[in-house]
Amino acid sequence: MDVSRAVPRWAIGSAVAAPVAMIGGWTLAASRQTGFDSVTDTISDLAATSATDPWIMTTGLAVTGIAHIVTAAGLREVPTPARVLHAIGGAATLAVAALPVDAQPRAHGIAASVGFGALALWPALAWRRGAKGVLRPAVGIGASAVLVVLLGAFVVELQRDGDAVGLTERVVAGAQALWPLAVATALARRRT
Repeated sequence: MDVSRAVPRWAIGSAVAAPVAMIGGWTLAASRQTGFDSVTDTISDLAATSATDPWIMTTGLAVTGIAHIVTAAGLREVPTPARVLHAIGGAATLAVAALPVDAQPRAHGIAASVGFGALALWPALAWRRGAKGVLRPAVGIGASAVLVVLLGAFVVELQRDGDAVGLTERVVAGAQALWPLAVATALARRRT
């Protein structure tokens, strides 16, 4: 296989766009939101209709969702079930952007649950028997285990209305946005 074709450039670009849009979106939106605390307040609060500039985080979420879908399409060496689950995570992230938490709380919560779940689990399906590097079973399953633990910490904080709900959400959302970039970069750099 030609290494240059392992991952198309557009898929590398979309893999870069996801964490930039997510982390950049919450950073910029939080800087413009009066009284916002990134440790205790959620990303969804930044996209709520009552936020100072909801369009910033809404755009960040939408770009992240689209980037996940595009990246999933470009990770051709990753098994199809993992790519589909990754794309579902992206579509759910788009739904989160379209359903502000204060206007559509139930639908927003469902979309966020599907998105976080799919983005935590797709790496567990992204391995091939006998593969080396990032497509080894231990790597994909290990990545999912870490993402699930991070997601669990966020869910615990959310359920108990903890003081670190915003922080734990940012850690899991950031990790989920960065993992596809790690996979795409590793596959693109791999020598045959």
